[in-house]
Amino acid sequence: MAAAGNEEQTLLPDIEEEAEGMEREMESEEEEEEGMGVEHSEEEDEEDTSEDERENEAEIQRLEEQLSINVYDYNCHVDLIKLLQQEGKLHRLRKARQKMSELFPLTEEIWLDWLKDEIRLTEDESDREKVYELFERAVKDYGCPEIWLEYVQYSIGGMGAQGGIDRVRSIFERALTEVGLHVTKGSSIWEAYREFEIAIVSTVQPPPGSVPSQGQQELLNAQLERIHTLFRRQLAVPLMDMEGTYAEYSDWADDGVPETVTHQYRRALQQMEKCKPYEEALMVSEPPKLAEYQTYIDFEIKEGDPARVQIIFERALAENCLVPDLWIKYTTYLDRQLKIKELVLSAHERAVRNCPWTMDLWKSYLLALERHGADHQTVADVFEKALNAGFMQATDYVEIWQSYLDYLRRRVDFSKEWSRELDELRAAFTRSLDYLKQDVEERFSESGDLSCTIMQIWARIEALHCKNMQKARELWDSIMTKGNAKYANMWLEYYNLERSYGDAAHCRKALHRAVQCTSDYPEHVCDVLLNFERVEGCLADWDAAVQKTETKLNRVNEQRARLAEKEALVARQEEEKAEQRRKSKSDKKAQKKSQKANRTGEKRKAEDEYEGEWGEDAELPSKRLKGEGDFGSMATEELMETESGLFGRRAPPPHKNEPPGFRKHKQGANDAARQPQEMSQEQRKDENCVFVSNLAFNLEDPEGKLRNLFKSCGTIQQVRPVFAAKGVFRGYCYVQFEGRLAVPEALKLDRQEVDGRPMFVSPCVDKNKNPDFKVFKYKTSIEKHKIFISGLPYTCTKETLEELCKEYGTIKAIRLVTNRSGKPKGLAYVEYENETQASQAVLKMDGTMLENFTLSVAISNPPSRKMEDKAVPSRVLGGAMPRQPQGARGKGRTQISLLPRSLYRQSAPDAKAENGTVSAPNSTVTDGMCEGPGTTGLQTKSLSNEDFARMLLKK
Repeated sequence: MAAAGNEEQTLLPDIEEEAEGMEREMESEEEEEEGMGVEHSEEEDEEDTSEDERENEAEIQRLEEQLSINVYDYNCHVDLIKLLQQEGKLHRLRKARQKMSELFPLTEEIWLDWLKDEIRLTEDESDREKVYELFERAVKDYGCPEIWLEYVQYSIGGMGAQGGIDRVRSIFERALTEVGLHVTKGSSIWEAYREFEIAIVSTVQPPPGSVPSQGQQELLNAQLERIHTLFRRQLAVPLMDMEGTYAEYSDWADDGVPETVTHQYRRALQQMEKCKPYEEALMVSEPPKLAEYQTYIDFEIKEGDPARVQIIFERALAENCLVPDLWIKYTTYLDRQLKIKELVLSAHERAVRNCPWTMDLWKSYLLALERHGADHQTVADVFEKALNAGFMQATDYVEIWQSYLDYLRRRVDFSKEWSRELDELRAAFTRSLDYLKQDVEERFSESGDLSCTIMQIWARIEALHCKNMQKARELWDSIMTKGNAKYANMWLEYYNLERSYGDAAHCRKALHRAVQCTSDYPEHVCDVLLNFERVEGCLADWDAAVQKTETKLNRVNEQRARLAEKEALVARQEEEKAEQRRKSKSDKKAQKKSQKANRTGEKRKAEDEYEGEWGEDAELPSKRLKGEGDFGSMATEELMETESGLFGRRAPPPHKNEPPGFRKHKQGANDAARQPQEMSQEQRKDENCVFVSNLAFNLEDPEGKLRNLFKSCGTIQQVRPVFAAKGVFRGYCYVQFEGRLAVPEALKLDRQEVDGRPMFVSPCVDKNKNPDFKVFKYKTSIEKHKIFISGLPYTCTKETLEELCKEYGTIKAIRLVTNRSGKPKGLAYVEYENETQASQAVLKMDGTMLENFTLSVAISNPPSRKMEDKAVPSRVLGGAMPRQPQGARGKGRTQISLLPRSLYRQSAPDAKAENGTVSAPNSTVTDGMCEGPGTTGLQTKSLSNEDFARMLLKK
């Protein structure tokens, strides 16, 4: 039994091993099958990945080629860095970041990503030094607490090296100087510093139970004093959550908080209370918060603490780095208040890197370099960078050249006959003239220095300092040959130079040339010449001057007389045209009056027939027209059209069995559904009414929709939409309120969109009684703070456009241009807060893509609309048929008239009275118009049904 048991025990492991082997075999088969599927899916993933990699690589190459063409394309740099970071190409990513950082300050996000990538690659101490250098470059761009916090934390990792602790403390102290006063984020630097010093306490504290030596106790006391000092310094600065820091210090200090520290803490709390409204405004506002920062800056400047002014400027610039006015305000404050060389020059350098297109920043930078004694090569290098910055106007290049030439002139010692600085100044003047003539004129199609200011300064320097009148005269000859000879002020400037540093002969020569060439103010130049000869000249010189001036003035008077005659002729022609237009207008009024008289005669005849047939008590149509019936104040023409047929037939009389007024009430009920109830003239008051226009013609139920829109403004008496004769809405209406207080509220709804179109709401003003009332008109002059965008996709919305444009500045308004039906035209106007932001938007957005549409962006400069007189179409000579007006596509060759010829010309030998209208004999009927001998214009010819029947049946 024991042997059998042992055998059983020996067999069991064999069975178990065999079972395990079978399981392993089955698992291997399953794994092999799964492996085939995994291998297949991995191949597909590899194919997809390779396809994406090829597309990304093609995009990377495209961006690199674009940067090789335009290295200042900021967005292209950002896109390239993101794509390389996504692909993990660290070597090329480092080069791309390096290249961008040389041209532009990097944002906080780009710097943090770059620093974290470099920290991960750090292996030895030499690599750490490179990271330290990178951190130093990062903190120079913007005063960002996050970057400084990352810097100090990274430095703590190297505290074990030689002098590591001192280096960490030095970086912490610099961080406190830069961002320690940041109200919302500065406390993180203070807390990190304290934690670092508290951690050092544990390293210098002796083990428990041991007696510290005198050296150990001194070291411990010094470390504890550092922590006390940090607490005191922090509690003296107004920061968020100061109460928590004070409570922590109270718990940490064994002897309690000193009275002096408590006093400083309370003062800081009071200062924090002053700052709270501005900090809360920053918290609730949307980026870039420029207006809130401006208010905060003004408050701190008034408080007068330079360190706090500096930190609020840095905070504002971190979010508004592309606003030149903010940089100008900051650098001006530093130049005039702090005057610390390193701080001032660093701010100027960052300003021109952020806004290189702003000439004033470069100009201030050059002055700051000279003011703080920078070497000449540094100033020259900065000036060369300014020339390559890409200014927006030709005059900017003139001003930057003037600033540099002023700097070079101040370097010259004119007491010496020759110096290297003088040669450099003259070479710079020559180069400036060549640069403005070639580079600037090719780019802007103008020199920017039309009055030759630089040449005038050069001539005056040569005359005053160098005593070289020959060179000065050569320069002035060149100035006059550039189109300035016709201006009197230019000749007088030259004369004053000769008078001060030249001689009488050259003065006389200059004045004689001035009399001959001046065309704007010749009398003034002639007076100067005569006065000069009174003082300097002999009798021959006086006679020559008198003769020359008389000849010049006679010629000028003749030219002015001819010009006056020409202007008078043009004025007469304009008056004649105006008279013709007034006459044509009066003829049209007379024609309308005649037509109205004819209709009045027909109406009276119809009333007589009506009264004769239905009795004297029947209600006449004229009474209904005057508003005595249910029709209200309907226009006469509309009512006649309603009661008449196509050929002027009157409506049939009411049936004898119908009660009196039945048809009138029936038709009035039908019209009430189409036209709103009218109000009496006494009820209408213009001061209680607004005029609403620019509504869509296909607007459904305009009365109901406008009632809903304006019901919040006040009690509405009536909404009067205006319809055409055929019942089509004309796109405007009147909204009548009970009181005038509702009108200002209604005007606030101006430009609100109604079915995709901006609704224009304006006061209801009678133009005849108020001819000086100005209605809204879009500006037709240049608007430097507004940009015009064309080429937009038709699906573009205001939100999309705002998202696209807001990164370049503060947007005040956006207007998408639509046609009358409300469909977009692909055009838009975007209004910025100032012209600098608009210029930056043009610079960055022009030529960019939006949904495969190329955008064209420019400063808004709408063309002025010129109203031309439209000529009245002339009549065909020898024929009675008028020339047909051409349509939008002109007159086609296949245009034929579908009107019978008998209607074009109908001879009437005898005058007949038909429908109350007398047709003249020997007249010609043309399209229902009568003309013939003795007629001065066109007169309406009313025809009856029988007349039309006879003409249509005539063979």
